[in-house]
Amino acid sequence: MQALFLVGEQRSGSNLLRLMISNSHEIAAPHPPHILQRIDPIIPVHVILDDDKFNQMVEIVCRLVETNPVLWLNTTLNRQEVKRRCREKHVIAIYGAVMDIYGESNGAQAWLCKSMQNIRWADHLNQYFGNNKYIFLHRDGRDVALSFSKAVIGDKHVYCIAKQWSELQRLCLDARANLSTDRYFTVSYTELTEETESTLRNMCAFLGIEFMPEMMEFYDSQEAKNTAVASSLWENVTKPIMHHNFNKFLKEMSEADLRIFESVAGNELDELGYERAFVKKGEEMQFTAEQIAAFNAENDRRKKEQTAKTDPEDMENRRRQEQVLTDLKVLAKEWSKEKVMS
Repeated sequence: MQALFLVGEQRSGSNLLRLMISNSHEIAAPHPPHILQRIDPIIPVHVILDDDKFNQMVEIVCRLVETNPVLWLNTTLNRQEVKRRCREKHVIAIYGAVMDIYGESNGAQAWLCKSMQNIRWADHLNQYFGNNKYIFLHRDGRDVALSFSKAVIGDKHVYCIAKQWSELQRLCLDARANLSTDRYFTVSYTELTEETESTLRNMCAFLGIEFMPEMMEFYDSQEAKNTAVASSLWENVTKPIMHHNFNKFLKEMSEADLRIFESVAGNELDELGYERAFVKKGEEMQFTAEQIAAFNAENDRRKKEQTAKTDPEDMENRRRQEQVLTDLKVLAKEWSKEKVMS
């Protein structure tokens, strides 16, 4: 089955685009459990596993999907069937297998994963899937920072948000430079929300599917309704497109924060065509180790403050997946002891 990856940074309209594509009914696009992003820090997702570890990892990946805050429609993960579909014994193969099952269970000819940080594993994904394609969705990083500052997830200090945004945009830009145009499509949030139909028509041509008018009515789909009730993060997906939802940072961010963002991520803003407001090229601020430590400490404080305000049901939904990762850490520790003893 054709594998498609939506990449960039969260808070850039990725759920909006996911639901639009999903409403084509030719491409299945589930809400992502962020399999690679969550597992790789514990077990590298490209490393070949022995039979016993592979079996345990299949169970972990399936549980991560089954505890996702937005349940996968029409999908049952039979562990033996997942194993049978893996061409190699590593996490990327298991990930591909569960995505294939989701696609087939929903009558699609391809699947799209909107785990935006998957660009970090582009080399391994290209090697395993071979004919995979990417959609790079970007939004002005200063509007992304504003959105993260209010969200229940992610960093909260503008320095930390700018560091990750610039890193991910650079990875996407570098990947674009190395892939042909029939495998890599770039779209901005502004194009998607201001010139929606023409943008979707161009994207459908890239994906090799027919444009369907109901893609514009994504907000009425069952998947949109299931997503909206799962968390305050996605409550807007049952509403029509929000036009003129850009450049909000000009009114809502302080000059001091904008100067930090433009100093950290100025090159990527320039390359993606976003005009700087305060810091000219070559005049970026340089931060000392002490300043960065203070930014990180303030980031941690704000994240804890946000967690304390988060809806308990929303937190419980996330806690179930955290338990799966806790179990994986225990397994990884046991595997590490085996290695030392062997």
